[in-house]
Amino acid sequence: MNPIRLPATSPEYLTVEQRNAQVPTDDSLFVRHPGNPILSRENWPYPVNSVFNAGATRLADGDTLLLCRVEDRRGLSHLCAARSANGIDGWLIDPQPTLMANPREYPEEIWGIEDPRITYVPELEQYAVAYTSYARGGPGVSLALTKDFKSFERYGVIMSPEDKDAALLPRRIGGFWALIHRPVTTLGAHMWISYSPDLQHWGSHRVMLEARRGGWWDANKIGLCSPPIETAKGWLTIYHGVRHTASGSIYRLGLALFDLDKPDICLQRGDSWMFGPEASYERGGDVNDVVFPCGQTIGADGDTIHLYYGAGDSCIAMATGSVRALLSWLDFNSGVGDGNDCQRTDHQIGKVYLK
Repeated sequence: MNPIRLPATSPEYLTVEQRNAQVPTDDSLFVRHPGNPILSRENWPYPVNSVFNAGATRLADGDTLLLCRVEDRRGLSHLCAARSANGIDGWLIDPQPTLMANPREYPEEIWGIEDPRITYVPELEQYAVAYTSYARGGPGVSLALTKDFKSFERYGVIMSPEDKDAALLPRRIGGFWALIHRPVTTLGAHMWISYSPDLQHWGSHRVMLEARRGGWWDANKIGLCSPPIETAKGWLTIYHGVRHTASGSIYRLGLALFDLDKPDICLQRGDSWMFGPEASYERGGDVNDVVFPCGQTIGADGDTIHLYYGAGDSCIAMATGSVRALLSWLDFNSGVGDGNDCQRTDHQIGKVYLK
């Protein structure tokens, strides 16, 4: 897929009136669909506890496919596909699980599989599904390829626990495949990128974005949400940040932009969160105060985003936004040089390499 190209607008050359007219507000970046939630356990053709955190893609026939995380009544998760002509309603849901955990052959899946991110890879003419495999050692990153979401070629675990929130970039970077993921190390819970010649052996691990410190909305841990969007300005990336409060954690969404050819280099990072739990189905659920996207689709205009997110770890909702508006918001809402933005912080963990 070619980068999305939008008219370049340089804020420094605009008048104050033009700047104020152009800048989207936080509240206008994503508009919730009035029919939310669009999918919940009541829609499912077999008994389940909850449906949430779906990967998303647009198929060759124009239909939207959601690969949903479905938690059964044991508490274990599997993946199930739902298809819709308009990506909003009229969902056709697979009558049985689409991809089940297979602990006999893949013991890292003994406690289920979760939170898929889908990337269509033109070179392979296949969809890459990065998902979380869960076992006694904790969550790890597993990978599978598919052409039709009916049969899957499993690669098994490619990032050992504790690691999750992973997505493959759609093309090679410098001749290597690139995977964004979120390991938890002694350095903290930050976003990393790793490279591979064959999708199986990974190295050159490097931090690409750090969780901030102190009272920031993303001060404790961060992680990738939906796969990055390739634009002419860079990889536009929605990430989640977690803030711990006296009443529990709050999962909100932020924005960052990374260099196209060196995606470990952060170009811009929003100061504030731009989408958070407000609706009743987001504030309450199996886990309160959570909005958690794992996928989006881009409209035929190359600008409209349909963002699919888990709400309260209980259902799936959709919100509509604009690539152009997100890039514009970043231009006016990214701090510089305060030690909490794209600049590396005191311990310079961005320079850590593991070959």
